[in-house]
Amino acid sequence: MMNIAVLTSGGDAPGMNAAVRAVVRTALYYGMIPYAVHDGYKGLVEGNIKEMVRNDVGQILERGGTILGSSRLPEFKQEAYQKRAIEQLRNRNIDALIVIGGDGTYRGALDLSRLGLKTIAIPGTIDNDIASTEYTIGFFTALNTAIDALDKLRDTSFSHQRCTVVEVMGRNCGDLAIFSGVACGAEIVITNDTGFDKANVLENVKKAKEIGKRHLIIVVAENITDVTELARDIQEHTAYDARASVLGYIQRGGTPSAFDRILASKMGSYAVDLLKEGKDGRAIISDGIEITDCPLDEALTKENTPSDLYQYLPKLN
Repeated sequence: MMNIAVLTSGGDAPGMNAAVRAVVRTALYYGMIPYAVHDGYKGLVEGNIKEMVRNDVGQILERGGTILGSSRLPEFKQEAYQKRAIEQLRNRNIDALIVIGGDGTYRGALDLSRLGLKTIAIPGTIDNDIASTEYTIGFFTALNTAIDALDKLRDTSFSHQRCTVVEVMGRNCGDLAIFSGVACGAEIVITNDTGFDKANVLENVKKAKEIGKRHLIIVVAENITDVTELARDIQEHTAYDARASVLGYIQRGGTPSAFDRILASKMGSYAVDLLKEGKDGRAIISDGIEITDCPLDEALTKENTPSDLYQYLPKLN
């Protein structure tokens, strides 16, 4: 019999609860004892750990966020904190840890693995910035939220012959921006992969007006530029009225989509299967909705490559 703990860490993502549910239910199916670690690595260091039973994960499949809570603990980079975390698990006879989160969560899991703890990492982040996997849990739900907002902004943009500049999340990854831009017919998408040249953007906006476009949507990934300032420059230097909107944390919450529920369920169950087979130090990855795994250190060293959607944007405009 194996005792398994599960935690969620970093930014919350829709579908994390579905992954937790799958870990707990699969562990119980195999006769293992599942434990929940509350509030991420902080809770792990502090010993905020509770045995889970089947009913603890009932009615959570459709809930956004994470019932286990999350936190950020910069000190977890220190080996003393990592050893304390392992001690908390071993004091409870817990053999392995499954973590759900982004690259910071992965780095914590890799550190624990190097200290001898069996670990499995599941990608849960709306940013889709784990290069080893095609999709992360929460990305498509966040994308749906962004698309819904962009569709509504487009109605007003068209009505008032306006250029609307919209900032979406994604941290340093442009997937939310390019996916939502293509899905909503944005004329311009600005990410780290495209680079940002304000003069070039203004020139393209002027050309759009000259060829008779009634309105424009410009999607900008966060951490690129001040969208309010960009909208102000567009209004000053082109014939368009312009407005800026920052979607912000609304993209993180909400009921997970069907895709994210299924992806998370398969990943959570697969993580327990790996431990049952005696494997650890692995990261779960997706190829579409097909699930496999790779070494945890490989998941962290693989470089992100730009989405192939970038090649379609100019053709669709």
